[in-house]
Amino acid sequence: MFDTNNKWIHLDTVEDFDNGLSDLIEIWSSADTAVTQAFKESALSHFKENLEGALLNWADNKAKTRKYTAIATELAEFEEVMKAG
Repeated sequence: MFDTNNKWIHLDTVEDFDNGLSDLIEIWSSADTAVTQAFKESALSHFKENLEGALLNWADNKAKTRKYTAIATELAEFEEVMKAG
């Protein structure tokens, strides 16, 4: 999701998003003080933006849409857990 300079890497494939979701969960559960709330929120925002773009891009492809929708569902579940504390 981020390169070594903490610049966002655009996610393109289902595999990128699957790995990116795992990375996002690691970022949010990190106890490292260098991982600020702003960084966490930025990662979440970028991920969601890329995922929305992928869903729009592949709207005509049912197989890919299902895969991206499954990732969006996992993301929503993760966000619910974050809200619950």
